Amino acid sequence: MKTTAAPSFETALKQLEEIVQRLEKGELSLEESLRLYEEGIQLSRLCHGKLEEAEGKIEMLLKDAKGDVVRDGEGALRTKPFAPPPEKEDDDVSS
Repeated sequence: MKTTAAPSFETALKQLEEIVQRLEKGELSLEESLRLYEEGIQLSRLCHGKLEEAEGKIEMLLKDAKGDVVRDGEGALRTKPFAPPPEKEDDDVSS
C-alpha cells in the first residue's frame, strides 16, 4: 500500500487547475478523462478540507472569553483586533 503525505493546499490547487485545463481541451481518451476526473475530485476534497480547517482556526481566534464568536453590529464576523480590556482602577488608600 502506497502512503504519501498529502500535498499542501497550494500544490493541490495547482494540480487541480492543471487537470481542469487538460479536461477542458477535450483531447484525452475516455479512460484518461475519467482517471483525471477522479484525481481532480480527490484534490478538490483535499482543498475543501484544508479550507474548512483554516476557517475553523480563524473562528477559534475570533471567539471571546466565553467561547462565542464575536460579530460586529451587522452580524458579520469581527475581524478587527479587540480593544484591550479596561484597566481596573485600584482604590489607593493613602497612609
